[in-house]
Amino acid sequence: MKEHFKTNSIIITAMLLLFVSTIAFGQKLEPKERKTEPDHTITSYILGRDYQLYISFPKNYSTKDTVSYPVLYVLDGGLVFPIINGTRAILDSQKELEDLIIVSISAADFTFRYNDYTTSVSTSTDEKREKDLNVPKGLFKSGGADKFLASMKTEIIPFVDKNYKTNSDRGIFGHSFGGLFTAYCLVNSDGYFTRFGVSSPAFYWDNEKLLNLAVTQFKENKTWDIPQTKIFISVGGKEHSGFVPTMVKYSSYLEQSDYDNIDLKWQIFEGESHRSMYSANVSKALSILYGKKVVND
Repeated sequence: MKEHFKTNSIIITAMLLLFVSTIAFGQKLEPKERKTEPDHTITSYILGRDYQLYISFPKNYSTKDTVSYPVLYVLDGGLVFPIINGTRAILDSQKELEDLIIVSISAADFTFRYNDYTTSVSTSTDEKREKDLNVPKGLFKSGGADKFLASMKTEIIPFVDKNYKTNSDRGIFGHSFGGLFTAYCLVNSDGYFTRFGVSSPAFYWDNEKLLNLAVTQFKENKTWDIPQTKIFISVGGKEHSGFVPTMVKYSSYLEQSDYDNIDLKWQIFEGESHRSMYSANVSKALSILYGKKVVND
């Protein structure tokens, strides 16, 4: 009888534990909301809208010394900042990068990137986009790259220089339309930027207008009066036909020009799509533009 009672007690205890554990596993936790907050929001009077800045600093950054740092300006702000900030932290842990400040920029309204980054006006594309997205006429207005570059030079970057310990060594990194804009900055280079990360550039824009201008420039100019400049251009192997051949054409002609003051590297990331390309590319771009000799522990 005691043995039977003991067996029943064990069974009942096991069932109670199973019941309690089932309740515990059944009560799933809600994910905590995590936000990446901008460090600053500033107003561009040239463009008539606000821009948010997300800033990543080198580990030893201090207001108590006189050290100044190069700055990499990254387009598309809050969307990409967690990726690039996390990647730099990993590379920094092995002392693989120069000390630098990273500033991610984005308009408070993400739709403005279309205007800011496109390098010429294409009214037909504007109208098609509005129709496809079923949005009010006039929402998409292309061809604002010149004004956005002016805003960067006279409003955004001077704000960063005033408030942080920067020097005149500036880089710029952009993807897709952002890559198109970055290539535009290079073609119109006056030495203001000296490091360029051109990721999946949308060279197909406006019947390849910027691409053709660049190729003509590379073919006709035997020298290029700019400071020593680093460039990394890349594209994903699985991106559609508007991206891969145009990137190869741009890179090949620039490479053939063999300018003494340009350190060019370019790469096709096989197996990567237009979206997956960004994460795959960030580490390589940072390493090429700001890498230093690896120190293994």
